[in-house]
Amino acid sequence: MFMNMLMTASVGSWVNYQISVFIFSFIFGVYMISGNSISAVGYSMGLDFVSYLLVFLSIWIVGLIISGSQKVFDSKNFFSLFLFMMNFLLFSLLLTFCCLDLLLFYIFFEMSLIPTFILILGWGYQPERIQAGFYMMFYTLFASLPLLVSLLSLYSYSGSLEMSLLKSSSFTDMGFTSLIWYFCSVFAFVVKLPVYMVHLWLPKAHVEAPVAGSMILAGVLLKLGGYGLLRILPIFSYISSSFTWFWISLGLVGGVVVSLMCLRQTDMKSLIAYSSVAHMGMVLCGLMLFNWWGYSGAVIVMIGHGLCSSGLFCLANMCYERIGSRSLLVNKGLLNFMPSMALWWFLLSAGNMAAPPSLNLLGEISLIISLISWSKISMLSLSLLSFFSAAYSLYLFSLSQHGKYFSSLFSCCSGKTREYLVLSLHWVPLNILILKGNILVN
Repeated sequence: MFMNMLMTASVGSWVNYQISVFIFSFIFGVYMISGNSISAVGYSMGLDFVSYLLVFLSIWIVGLIISGSQKVFDSKNFFSLFLFMMNFLLFSLLLTFCCLDLLLFYIFFEMSLIPTFILILGWGYQPERIQAGFYMMFYTLFASLPLLVSLLSLYSYSGSLEMSLLKSSSFTDMGFTSLIWYFCSVFAFVVKLPVYMVHLWLPKAHVEAPVAGSMILAGVLLKLGGYGLLRILPIFSYISSSFTWFWISLGLVGGVVVSLMCLRQTDMKSLIAYSSVAHMGMVLCGLMLFNWWGYSGAVIVMIGHGLCSSGLFCLANMCYERIGSRSLLVNKGLLNFMPSMALWWFLLSAGNMAAPPSLNLLGEISLIISLISWSKISMLSLSLLSFFSAAYSLYLFSLSQHGKYFSSLFSCCSGKTREYLVLSLHWVPLNILILKGNILVN
């Protein structure tokens, strides 16, 4: 019913679609808060608490994307097609998070690539967007095909692909076939997350994508990898427990290396994209530990990162629309002529470094507790990760806000009401939801 309403609104007008999405999110939120939890909605669809959070995040981010992409409407840049693509993307995301059948989950997981690819190619900025779009497609498809073979083998082996019916007891041997099966199943989600060493598609896609592509990639699409691991790992829990050391080493060491790379970036979007890889490394660690602190911390960081990173991309786009460049060498001294925007830069940079009272802080505390309880040695990488997280966030803020501003810039609008609204709708949930941290952690 709601998707029909959104489809009708997208044909109608830009403002109608925005209003419809926010009404959808409000009704969906009230329905769940009132205690009417949706356990099953038919046709192999259903929601648990994690699915609910990610569906809610998807609807919220899509509403903010439409508000943040006003330039598409103002310049009459095929805005009806743009709304249709956003609607298609939202539809595929909702189906992905609601699936109880693994094969249906795979189909909708791959379906979300199509509108993202069209967004990058159709509304991206530089000619290199074609290369970035194909890079993203082939990276993801190359990793996903082994997952399809794995799921078909799983169906012939166990007779079902229902998530609730698949048990880990069948995979208790450590034979070569089981190991190949395990890595084929996990690899697609590791690339989508993305983990260090298979992350190269992400900065390219972010830099070339329009603001809508960057916001949906950072806000929701990276979470598909974490959500997929959450669903597939319990089936291979026995095998996965033997490789915990490998995934945690990759997540922590990769996170530190990527954090160092962040300090060398001169492109705003590239820096924010690399910081996403560092955050997702910690999410991988939490998911691979198979304990309560790790799982809850990973889910909270996914939600917090979705709001914070999407807000930072929105801010970077606002500077790009005014100055015509995303380079930190050009975007200097923004505090001089965009003083009110400097406050939002500070607030969202503080959220990115997990400063209180953001959701990122709550999630990282949970992850740090789980990792230190697993091994004391991880304290070294965790301390470096936390330190460099603060370092590159402050680097982004100080380099963009301070210094001598670009000499060819004569006048600039500090900010519009619509832009302040979009940024506040990112920041307020990020910092208010910690008041209900007990629900998120449980």
